[in-house]
Amino acid sequence: MGRAFEFRKERKFKRWGNMARTFTRIGKEITIAAKQGGADPAHNPRLRTLISTAHSENMPKANVERAIKNSYEKDVSDYKEIIYEGYGPHGIAFLIETATNNNNRTVANIRSYFTKHGGSLGTQGSVEFMFDRKCVFKMKPGKELDLDELELDLIDFGGEEVFIANEKENIIGIYGAFESFGNIQTYIEDHGYELVSGQFVRFANIELIKLQKSQREGLDGLISKLEEDEDVLNIYHTLDTSDDENDE
Repeated sequence: MGRAFEFRKERKFKRWGNMARTFTRIGKEITIAAKQGGADPAHNPRLRTLISTAHSENMPKANVERAIKNSYEKDVSDYKEIIYEGYGPHGIAFLIETATNNNNRTVANIRSYFTKHGGSLGTQGSVEFMFDRKCVFKMKPGKELDLDELELDLIDFGGEEVFIANEKENIIGIYGAFESFGNIQTYIEDHGYELVSGQFVRFANIELIKLQKSQREGLDGLISKLEEDEDVLNIYHTLDTSDDENDE
């Protein structure tokens, strides 16, 4: 079968691993949202959005139901959202969002990842200012829309940019201010559009750092360890990875 088979197998396992991590992340977010706002999606907009996001990622219905159930199961629902900040090799800043029921375990693990890969865990606020937090929605309008008019309408709701997210499936993306999440979701639902997904993301507001491949070993190892940690929800950094897709 040769190297080509081994390469395809490795890529398949990587996709499966990414899918499992995505399900874990969304599941924890569903549990937290249900615990904070109630387990009924009809009366919990954030939970409703996360369920749509889960569907868009092909997360099984049983996983979603289990995550909601976890919100009122005392032994498994005590998640706290904690942010960790630090620097990897070559001055690359990292901001890591976690959801954990054991902060001692999580901070010990993350500190060890930084230490083993030539970085250091920082103090609160040491890198967070380098990232802007936004909300991002994807929706299906079900009809032809003028994107410029839609963008103008959304300005009053905190929307900042409208774009084609997937032309083939007619999915429109919306960027907005972090605090406008609820307003934009209300606009989408009140206008009868199909909500595909909604989430919070962070964008670096400084120039990203480009490194040579020979400089990436420690950073790639650090990122891989963080991605594998079940307590980690999202990882943001100031490394320029724009060439990565072309290398695959």
